[in-house]
Amino acid sequence: MNFMERVLFEMEKKMEGSEIAEYLRKIADKIDSGETIKLNSGNQSVELDTDRPAEFEVKVEEEDNEQSLELEIEWNKAHKKSGDLSIE
Repeated sequence: MNFMERVLFEMEKKMEGSEIAEYLRKIADKIDSGETIKLNSGNQSVELDTDRPAEFEVKVEEEDNEQSLELEIEWNKAHKKSGDLSIE
């Protein structure tokens, strides 16, 4: 079965390095504690559950006179962490 990618949230704006670092720290803290990440911008809103293993990708690209760093984290919704298994 083929699934198409659907963009749920997108935001792009110029920011100082310190602002970007603060934003990334907040995301890192949520991932570290397994908390839900809630993103809001204008009329867009999305929540990401971080309480399960994820695939992490880092990519650096260069085009013309510009470099970009892309960080991608993928959580598989089908592999949501469940409680411990017990048999009685």
